[in-house]
Amino acid sequence: MANKVTISDEDRRLLTLWSADCVEHALPLFEAKAPSDTRPREAIEGIRTFVREGKRTGQLRSLAWAAQTAAREVGDPAATAAARAACYAAATPYIHPLATPHQSKHALAPAVYAARAHELAAGDDTGVGDDELRWAIEHAPPAVGELLRRMPPRAPGRSRLDTLYHQLDEALRR
Repeated sequence: MANKVTISDEDRRLLTLWSADCVEHALPLFEAKAPSDTRPREAIEGIRTFVREGKRTGQLRSLAWAAQTAAREVGDPAATAAARAACYAAATPYIHPLATPHQSKHALAPAVYAARAHELAAGDDTGVGDDELRWAIEHAPPAVGELLRRMPPRAPGRSRLDTLYHQLDEALRR
């Protein structure tokens, strides 16, 4: 059984707010391909409501699932990654207090998928994704790194997403 970690309400709010900020960089990539589909944007608005009010609601979960559905329906890799980032961000308040790589993945996914969306939009230019990760690192509140240090570190992996997860995880732990 996995060890438990302490995740305060303030940790959740700071992680969630940072996630929303990271995703907002990528949302225009989705909106350019599906201008009438507001589901990912609504997920980010739901996050901002959570941050203000501090209540995890069924509505926020529904917004996360709606953004995931938008990701499946859009048909463009960059737009899909951007909508997936919004889904993960809206799910961030529900991260479990378990010291597992899976939970750290959930904490990092909004920034990772936002970076990947930019790479895909730029024709797989990894420098664009690295720039987005740098932005995410520079804007992460200390609570994000503190939370990650309570969880096992991410392994490098083989895919580009695995690499992005590892780079972000490693940088935020410092």
